[in-house]
Amino acid sequence: MKMLKGITGAIGLVWSSIVSAQVTDMPGGPKVNQLNLPKGVTEIARSIDWLHWMLLIVCGVIFVIVFGTMLYSIIMHRKSRNPTPAKFHEHIGIEIAWTVIPFIIVIAMALPATKTVVAMKDTTSADLTIKVTGYQWKWGYEYVDGPAQGVSFLSNLATPRSQIEGKEPKSNLYLMEVDNPLVVPVDQKVRIVLTSNDVIHAWMVPHFGVKQDAMPGFLRDTWFRAEETGTFRGQCAELCGRDHAFMPIVVEVVSQEEFKQWAQDQQKQVASASDDPNKVWEPEELISSGEKVYAAHCTACHQADGKGVEGAFPALDGSEEYVLGPMKQQILTVLNGHPGTAMAAFRDQLSDSEIASVITYTRNAWSNEGEGQDPVVQPADVLALR
Repeated sequence: MKMLKGITGAIGLVWSSIVSAQVTDMPGGPKVNQLNLPKGVTEIARSIDWLHWMLLIVCGVIFVIVFGTMLYSIIMHRKSRNPTPAKFHEHIGIEIAWTVIPFIIVIAMALPATKTVVAMKDTTSADLTIKVTGYQWKWGYEYVDGPAQGVSFLSNLATPRSQIEGKEPKSNLYLMEVDNPLVVPVDQKVRIVLTSNDVIHAWMVPHFGVKQDAMPGFLRDTWFRAEETGTFRGQCAELCGRDHAFMPIVVEVVSQEEFKQWAQDQQKQVASASDDPNKVWEPEELISSGEKVYAAHCTACHQADGKGVEGAFPALDGSEEYVLGPMKQQILTVLNGHPGTAMAAFRDQLSDSEIASVITYTRNAWSNEGEGQDPVVQPADVLALR
């Protein structure tokens, strides 16, 4: 039995060593065995870190003094040692001391904390304003002003489904990588205006010292000024539904020159990709484009094979009511969502061409090919039902 326990312990030690060797620090994210706050790259983050340690030390000292005094009294003034207790009443000095000293401690902690909170809320004089919208389960970014004014895009989880389903080893960036990161310039004040399209989300990037709720029907704002270039990662910090863990945030901080060049490139892409709802697409073009749209926006719920998730998300493969039936019902569902379910409305997220292409893809993918009505949906069909 002892030998068996020894072998089991050795195997466990070897296995833990292998696992530890495979896990490395995440660039811009949490580190292996990290217990403390990350090293911030903004003044606010450093202030939060300082407050964290200051309050921890003050509370620790108070804990030691209070419980040390209690322990000393229990030991040194126990009944067996002092069978006749002392008799005394109020002591003015002690009464004043234990009232004034805690008051001074509270004020000493409140002043720097209030200064930091006020600074966190001061979003005035921003160099750049970005509107951030939370969706189940992705982020939408729109540059309100600056060199990239008018640029908008969705940022989706980029971790392959094969890793999520355990079919291949998880990478170093598991569940913390996106297809379109937010790009901002270094050493400039960036104002983030937050809202939500469905439920309450929260935009949190620990390295920036930023965490702000995104609430449907409301605009909340926060800000940061990154002092270092690099990639920094965060997550939705509000339990927002079934795929809450699949809603990462990635921010790339670049030099101001690089940001201007990036903004110019994005402006050109916006101009070249302007959507023409009257364009008639070839079926092959729609299917090819729709496959990409489906992979970016639909696989998390309906799965790559269109089988859905039993009890949560219906299958699109073989769906006679929507995918194999007349196009109108499916177009309206994609545009407006489905009340009472997790099916979101995509009328503000996707263009007419993207909606037409993804619907056409679902009507010709898997076992649906050649089985249903209206196998091809054009952008004009979507526009007519908006």
